[in-house]
Amino acid sequence: MKTNIIINLQHEALHQWSNCDLEGVEFLKFPHRHIFHICCKKEVTHDDRDIEIILLKRKINNYLKEMFPVTFGEMSCEMIAKLILECFQLSYCKVLEDNENGAEVWQK
Repeated sequence: MKTNIIINLQHEALHQWSNCDLEGVEFLKFPHRHIFHICCKKEVTHDDRDIEIILLKRKINNYLKEMFPVTFGEMSCEMIAKLILECFQLSYCKVLEDNENGAEVWQK
């Protein structure tokens, strides 16, 4: 059996894709705002948890507020998910723009 703790959080920020050359979505070249909905899963080895859910959520929230207080710059949902996954040794991370479209990344 494998157990993960799950954390859901939101982070308001801008981002852009300056090199976008796709017709119909040219607006992506310019900074635009989203509420990024982030779901994190971290494997734990016992039922009393290796890390408290609330404490991990605070760490991730504080990291995002410190590193990306206004903008993710040129980062895509894929890039944001990979960064969070690696930084916090997660087994899974999903990042959605406005809880609609985005990306998910799993640890192998």
